[in-house]
Amino acid sequence: MRYLALAVDYDGTLARDGLVSEATVRALEQVVASGRTLVLVTGRQLEDLLQIFPQVSLFDRVVAENGALLYRPTTREMRALAEPAPAPFVEELRRRGVAPLAVGAAIVATVHPNESVLLKVIRELGLELQLVFNKGAVMVLPANVNKASGLMAALDELRLSPHNTVAIGDAENDHALLGLAEYSVAVSNAVPMLKEGADRVLTKPNGAGVVELIDDLLANDLAASPPRVHRRKLLLGLRDNGEEVNVRLAHINLLVAGPSGSGKSTFATGVLERLAAQGYQFCIVDPEGDYENFDDAIVFGSTERGPSATEILTALEKPDANVAVNLIGLPLQDRPRFFLTLLPRLLALRAKTGRPHWILVDEAHHLMPADWQLAPAIFTQDLTSMIYVTVHPDLVAPVVLGSVDVVAALGDAPASILGKFCEIGRVRPPAVESTEPEAGRALLWLKGSAEPPFKLRIAPSRADLRRHRRKYAEGELPPERSFYFRGPEGKLNLRAQNLMLFLQLADGVDDATWLHHLRNGDYSEWMHCCIKDDALAKRMHDIEQQAMDADESRRQIKAAIEERYTLPAGAQEGN
Repeated sequence: MRYLALAVDYDGTLARDGLVSEATVRALEQVVASGRTLVLVTGRQLEDLLQIFPQVSLFDRVVAENGALLYRPTTREMRALAEPAPAPFVEELRRRGVAPLAVGAAIVATVHPNESVLLKVIRELGLELQLVFNKGAVMVLPANVNKASGLMAALDELRLSPHNTVAIGDAENDHALLGLAEYSVAVSNAVPMLKEGADRVLTKPNGAGVVELIDDLLANDLAASPPRVHRRKLLLGLRDNGEEVNVRLAHINLLVAGPSGSGKSTFATGVLERLAAQGYQFCIVDPEGDYENFDDAIVFGSTERGPSATEILTALEKPDANVAVNLIGLPLQDRPRFFLTLLPRLLALRAKTGRPHWILVDEAHHLMPADWQLAPAIFTQDLTSMIYVTVHPDLVAPVVLGSVDVVAALGDAPASILGKFCEIGRVRPPAVESTEPEAGRALLWLKGSAEPPFKLRIAPSRADLRRHRRKYAEGELPPERSFYFRGPEGKLNLRAQNLMLFLQLADGVDDATWLHHLRNGDYSEWMHCCIKDDALAKRMHDIEQQAMDADESRRQIKAAIEERYTLPAGAQEGN
C-alpha cells in the first residue's frame, strides 16, 4: 500500500452547502477500515466545524483555520500552529466597519470585496500578514501559514510522509495542500487553476467526487489512475543533446552495474542525493562501508561493530530520516545472513508506513547471490523502488534481475554487461550499437521502452562537483588543457593551468590581448572543451557576443566563474 493518508478539504469538497452526505460518510468509514489515515484540512474555524460536522471523529487529525490550528479528535486537544492576529489589526478592522468579520485562534476572515481594506490596514500598521482567497471568502493569516504547513504538522505527529499522502480540494486556498501531497486531486467543481495543476480531476463534484476517489483508492491504491501531470520524477542524467532523462519515483527497480572505478558510486550517490532533496526516505545497505561519509544519511555500524536491526528500524520511523547500514564490522560470511533478516523487516515497515520509499543494496551479488534461497518468499512482498549496485550482475539472483526496469551499465564494456543481464534475467537482449567507453557516461536501457539502449551522461553527485570545482579552481591541468593568453599577434605565451591563475592573468594582460580572445570566443571554448562546464561555457558565449569594453567583459567573466566555483580567498581579493 503506497497511499496511507487521505487529506480532504471541507467546504466545496467533502461538503456541499456546509453538509456532508451519508454516502460520503460511509466512504470515509471505509477508508478508516482499510487502515489508512484521514486528515481534514479546512479554512473554517474549529468551533464552527464541530457544530456542523458530527462525524469529525473519523479523522485522525483536523487542520483548521487554513493551517493555523491542529486538533486531535480522539483527545479533543488543540495545538496552535501560528500566533494570534495582532489586536491592533482586529480593532482597526472593526473601527472601519469591516463585516462580516470572524476572528479565530489565528485567522481573521471576511468576504470579497473587503480585501482592499485588509491590505490597506496591513500596510499602514506594517504587519507581516498574508491574504488567502477561498472563492468568495478572504482570510488573513501570518506569513508562511497555509494548508500545506498545517498538513505537514499533522503528518509529523502521525509519523507519515507527504509522499504517501493523497490530497483533494476545490478552491484557491487548496493549491499549497495539493502541492505538498504526492497525489493531488481536484473535484469537478474546483476552480480552473486548481484543476490545471492537479494530478487528477474527478468527474463528479463535492462529496460525490470524494467517493469516486475513495473507490479507486481502496480498489487498487490508485495504480489504475496514474498522475496526468508528472510532478514527481527522478533525474538519472542527460542525453548527448542535453535532454534530461527522468524515471518515475515509485514502483521501479534500477540496476547499476560495472567494474570498480567505473562510476557506479557517482551514479548511485547522485540518485540518492536527488531523492533526499525531494524528501523521499531511503535505506542504504552497505557491505563495504562505501557510504559511511554520506551526508544525507544516519550511519549505523562501523569497523568496530555491526549494526542492529532495532536501531535501524527505530530511526526509519521518522519520515525525514535516511539510513545507511554499514556492514563492514560484521564478518564477511555473516553479511548476507544479516541482510536476509533485515530486508523482510524493512518491507514490513514499508507495508505499514509506505517507507522507506527506496532501498539501495550495494554489492548485490554478495547479498543477493544467484543461489539466494529466500528470494521467492521475499519477492511476494513489495520489493519495488529498489536500487541494486554490483560489479557482477551475472552473479546476482535471477529473480532479482528479472524485477529490474532500468539498467545503467558502466565501464569499458557496457554492452557486455547488458548482455549478461539479459542472459541471466532471461530477457530478450536489445540491439546495441557499438559504443566507445567514455568517462562519466553509462549505457542506459529502459527495459519497458521500445527505445534501444543509449548513452547517458551521468548527473554528478555533490561530492563529485566539489572535487570537480577544486580541481579546476586550483588544481593542475595538463598543458594541452590549459588556457594560453597569446594576444592578437601571438607574441605572448601565458599559461593558466587552473581558474585561479586564469583570473590572475586576466587582470594583468593588456586590453588588446583580452579582447582578442574574447572576440574569438576562446573563453567559452575553453570552458566547454577543457573545463567541461557547458553551463559556464554558455554564459561565457553570451558575454562574448555582447559589445562591451575590456573592463566590463573582464568583470562579467570573473563574476560568472566565481559564482560557480569556490576559489581560494586570494583569488577573490581584487573583486
